[in-house]
Amino acid sequence: MSARPPIRVLLADDHTLVRRGVRLILDGEPDLTVVAEAGDGAEAVAAARANEVDLAVLDVAMPRMTGLQAARELSRRLPELRILILTMYDNEQYFFEALKAGACGYVLKSVADRDLVEACRAAVRDEPFIYPGAERALVRSYLDRVEGGGGLPERPITEREEEILKLVAEGHTSKEIGELLFISAKTVERHRANLLQKLGVRDRLELTRYAIRAGLIEP
Repeated sequence: MSARPPIRVLLADDHTLVRRGVRLILDGEPDLTVVAEAGDGAEAVAAARANEVDLAVLDVAMPRMTGLQAARELSRRLPELRILILTMYDNEQYFFEALKAGACGYVLKSVADRDLVEACRAAVRDEPFIYPGAERALVRSYLDRVEGGGGLPERPITEREEEILKLVAEGHTSKEIGELLFISAKTVERHRANLLQKLGVRDRLELTRYAIRAGLIEP
């Protein structure tokens, strides 16, 4: 009986040293192999489309496009691709956003050496994975919301507005954002005006502060 081919992994993180460390963990396993790397979410989407990949491991906080934004895009374009979110944030909101974005697992960087290999194998078996210790708190939080009649909090802005907010906060001009997202600068300006109104802020500085609080960019 022939051995099953290794799981082909795309690894996306904007820190080269983190990617190197995670790659060492994954390539050290006979059933896992990193076949592509990316330094931001947009590169990750392009790499997943250009390579034959079974699993994408995406950092949350990356330039141009976050791991969550990339996960949404990949889920739409490559529905068979399994996705894991790798993050330093022990945050229930990110966890729920990751599930909504199409990810099947959420692994903390602080325990990646312990959990990541197991999470990769679970993802390819189409089984959900969250880091040990989180389950009870997440379930309790969800039940508290349901009992209070709240359910999950609604997203205050659309996915497109979130993409534009992130790029504005990173300092890109409307022309540059339009080129990155394949829309006109005028459309970017319209979205930007909507963001200011929806979020109740006045200028790019306040948009940037909101983007940091929302985890779209690092301070």
